[in-house]
Amino acid sequence: MDMTNTSLSKTIIRAVVRVLWRGLARLFFRVQVRGMDEALTAANGQHSRLLVIANHESFLDGILLWLFLPIKKPVFVIHTEYVRRPLWRFCLNILTDYLSIDPGNPMAVKQIVRLLESGRPVVIFPEGRITLTGALMKVYEGPAFVAVKTGATILPVRLDGLSRSYFSKMSHWQRKFFPPVTLTILPPTTLPNPEAPNGKIRRQKSGEAMRRLMQEMALAQPHQHTLYGALCNAISIHGRRRRIVEDIKQKELTYQHLLKMALALGRLAGRITEPAERVGILLPNMTPTLALFFGLSAHGRVPAMLNYTAGVDGMQAACDAAQIRTLITSRAFIEQAKLADKLAALAGLERIVYLEELREEMTFRDKLWLMCWALWFPHQVEVGPNPEDAAVVLFTSGSEGKPKGVVLSHRAILANIAQIRAIIDISRGDRILNVLPIFHSFGLTGGTLLPLLTGASVFLYPSPLHYRVIPELAYDRACTVLFGTSTFLGNYARHAHPYDFYRLRYAVSGAEKLSPAVREQWFEKFGIRILEGYGATETAPVIAVNTPMAYRSGTVGQFLPGIKYRLHPVPGVEHGGLLHVHGPNVMSGYLKADNPGVLQTPASSEGPGWYETGDIVEVDSDGFVRIVGRVKRFAKVAGEMVSLEAVEKLACSAAPGALHAASSRPDASKGEALVLFTTDARLHRATLLVAARRLGMSELAVPRKIVRVAELPMLGSGKTDYVTLKQMAQAA
Repeated sequence: MDMTNTSLSKTIIRAVVRVLWRGLARLFFRVQVRGMDEALTAANGQHSRLLVIANHESFLDGILLWLFLPIKKPVFVIHTEYVRRPLWRFCLNILTDYLSIDPGNPMAVKQIVRLLESGRPVVIFPEGRITLTGALMKVYEGPAFVAVKTGATILPVRLDGLSRSYFSKMSHWQRKFFPPVTLTILPPTTLPNPEAPNGKIRRQKSGEAMRRLMQEMALAQPHQHTLYGALCNAISIHGRRRRIVEDIKQKELTYQHLLKMALALGRLAGRITEPAERVGILLPNMTPTLALFFGLSAHGRVPAMLNYTAGVDGMQAACDAAQIRTLITSRAFIEQAKLADKLAALAGLERIVYLEELREEMTFRDKLWLMCWALWFPHQVEVGPNPEDAAVVLFTSGSEGKPKGVVLSHRAILANIAQIRAIIDISRGDRILNVLPIFHSFGLTGGTLLPLLTGASVFLYPSPLHYRVIPELAYDRACTVLFGTSTFLGNYARHAHPYDFYRLRYAVSGAEKLSPAVREQWFEKFGIRILEGYGATETAPVIAVNTPMAYRSGTVGQFLPGIKYRLHPVPGVEHGGLLHVHGPNVMSGYLKADNPGVLQTPASSEGPGWYETGDIVEVDSDGFVRIVGRVKRFAKVAGEMVSLEAVEKLACSAAPGALHAASSRPDASKGEALVLFTTDARLHRATLLVAARRLGMSELAVPRKIVRVAELPMLGSGKTDYVTLKQMAQAA
């Protein structure tokens, strides 16, 4: 009888406390709960074994889950470290049932299994600890093993906001006492029992599946902002005084300075352009370029980032495709880059506007508007905010033909940033050195927008070709993240002091295949493992990337969360298939010079929303992606399909210290003949034959024609210029 009364009293106390605390949480944290229907479905007895998983942001996570999840009599799995503290133990005994476990104890998992099998819902944090980075920490295999062992239904819950509170362990964030908090409840799911030869590998695969599920949870927040709106949100989170951007002329500017510059330039540019007009930007990596980009976005214009290294034909094709009437540039830049002749040769432009002259048009009324209203209510300045609207027009490199305009929506770019943040911890404590041009999707999304919208500071450098200067900059500014291509990273390594990258946490390679020699050089000289990734301008741009938690040498990593893929067989290619991808980061469509101004949606046999990459890839059983080659970069030699990238890999194996590129030309007897361009003056076919036998490659992949060059033709984006190489091969 006494036990019954005690149990009843505890139930009443918990119910009263829950009602009171829920009201206080809604009052102070403005708690929003999304997906409550999913939770109610799971709570109404349709799932006999229910495992609730959540990310771990703060000490209040468990309390909020207890307050707002409509789960009857849940049992919280708590680390024994917290239970040892008298205050925590007292609160836990009053509020809820709990199971204290030591993650190092192998019997702990069996306790959770028995609990689930008894029918009690269990709430657990698979990370096992509160995040120190703001991103996903290591995911333990135990919760995944429990889910697979019991066949439990998993209810994923995503918490957002508490990492910015004083209850978190994020010391470098702009902390607030009561930041707004969102609980997003995702649809219930299960983890299948993986096929594996033994229990250890099954456990590992289950853990990997749980980690992927946790990463997918990070994308639960819908992208309801434009890029300018996301900038305003970042300012409200990190503070207007946060020093955020620097270049070779401007010392570190705060968010307030950047916002002021963006609003001023956007207002001035808005006077001479029309809403939704595509405005050409011909500027280097400088702070005013960034401000103009956001200013145009705020006023409903679409920046079209022109590649000033593309030549007159490439720039003209870009202007024609996007129907650019207004071009904004800088007299100082045109003079320093010697672009006056190219600019004069462009046809079809109605006006060329120079920043130096644009600033002089700032009137007293504009200054009054800026200081008295716009800076205080920046969200209200935005014109026609719609995440599906075009945010920017970027142009393909033209490495295999005429440049095409790629229209990326606000949703696509913000989704790609969220996907990157779900797997790599870029945060306020980082300083990113961006040497890749902003007209390149890698340089825009990864090198510029990612840091600005996450509170990480960024140093903009106008050229990636200054191989001695850039390592010194990384050392002087204590940069922690560097993006580059294999070619650029290789040149930095050759000219850098071994201590120049002493603060570097991540070196990320993309845009071209990472050379094994460059990977080895960075590891030997700096002790840094380059994270190779893969993407396309059409996907804003990242599709897959290696990470510290999921790395496999020789691959480009695993697909980002939220990306689906299909492989279509290619005749003549034995391994791999043509990659089609689908995800929130896929472009809206193309603008082509042969049909100016008309948005053409990407064509894919998979249907709307899918993009055919043109790349042949292999995906292994663990989800790691290996690039076999591009469809257009195969040659048919004596009836056999030969990958030109495989030829380049062969050359790198034979002469790892040089640069190599393969092309093909028509051949009367064999259909096509291979041509290898190399910077190694001593490379001969006999050496290639030895390397081919060592690698088990066919003799058909060994070029008979070897052309020695001082340097390979390169595009401004850092990619090899295969159009020029094709012409050189035909003339060889």
